[in-house]
Amino acid sequence: MSGHRKEFSFMKNPKWWLAFILLSAGTTFSLRASENLRLNPRLDYSSDSLDGALITGDHMEEAAVAGKPNYIIFYGEGCFNSKRQARRTVDLYQKYKGRVQFVVIDLDIKRTEQQQELVKSYYRGYIPHVTVLDASGKPVYNSAGEVEESAISSILDASLKDTK
Repeated sequence: MSGHRKEFSFMKNPKWWLAFILLSAGTTFSLRASENLRLNPRLDYSSDSLDGALITGDHMEEAAVAGKPNYIIFYGEGCFNSKRQARRTVDLYQKYKGRVQFVVIDLDIKRTEQQQELVKSYYRGYIPHVTVLDASGKPVYNSAGEVEESAISSILDASLKDTK
């Protein structure tokens, strides 16, 4: 050997390093996104009735991902405020799918380990609760109560601009 250390091209890219560190540190990040989010058509928005899962879709067990913004909603099935926020969440999903990771955490059912870590880190006991993480995993919004779609859109747009 000539004493040279071979450098891999990915080592020069800070985004690759960040992704590597987050994924190998055993954080709450996963590799797939929740997809095909749909609102439960039986929701009664005027009451706290138990109408089942508010949002359904594919890969609902997924948690946050590294490298792009994450929108996380924590909700309870029998909360009319959560039902209204769920409707906004699905509308946001339609607008941002593929660019933002959507994580839906129904507090009334069993969660994955990664989702439970998100609950421990961000949920403060009141529903609905929305958290937005930027592409580096830093919370840029974390609050209980309903939040208007336009307010979250502004936060997501700013986070997407920062990832370019």
